Amino acid sequence: MNRNKLHISQKKNGHSEDIGNAHIGTAYGTPIRDDAFELSEEEKMEKIEQHFKEIMNILGLDLKDDSLSGTPHRVAKMYVKEIFRGLNPENKPRVALFENKYGYRQMLVEKNITVHSTCEHHFLPIYGVAHVAYISSGKVIGLSKINRLVEYFSKRPQVQERLTIQIADELKRVLETEDIAVYIDAEHMCVKSRGIEDNQSSTVTTAYSGKFLNENVRAEFLQSIQSTR
Repeated sequence: MNRNKLHISQKKNGHSEDIGNAHIGTAYGTPIRDDAFELSEEEKMEKIEQHFKEIMNILGLDLKDDSLSGTPHRVAKMYVKEIFRGLNPENKPRVALFENKYGYRQMLVEKNITVHSTCEHHFLPIYGVAHVAYISSGKVIGLSKINRLVEYFSKRPQVQERLTIQIADELKRVLETEDIAVYIDAEHMCVKSRGIEDNQSSTVTTAYSGKFLNENVRAEFLQSIQSTR
């Protein structure tokens, strides 16, 4: 796990339960083909538009209706330019580090970062928040860059476990420190709107490394994200 400590739980009616072996996950790298970027974004949109039009036809929808006629194009643009834009490495945020001139050596916590992602099992939304912390090794990062990194890895088909690890690993690489904590609490529409249709549950995943493996440091982090503003 690249020295990350990953924990997965699901909250039901305010209580946390271990998901256990039944939870489906894959490798930490997004499963993407080597030829993923041979087509331009415009070519991808054109093909997706045609395929989605066929899906709508199979469902029996009337594409001559004014409300539906533009839907295939809108869906294609949404997939390529918006909700899956994180698949393209060209969209990865450029991150600059700054010297920690003020000598701040305690943890920095950026909490309640919006997470909008898509479940790769059913292509339904995942909504939630991420809380991120790090302890500087001599460098600091602009706060908005943390948000942008969370957004970048969220904008692709995901499982929450992978998303958590990808954010943690990238922050370790960028900040040149092992002292990273990531905590994501999210609701999955594939649980709420289909299947079990459970409107009360959410899923929590965490990744701890470096000093955050220490129980006291981890407790300080957890206390800080639970406190009110």
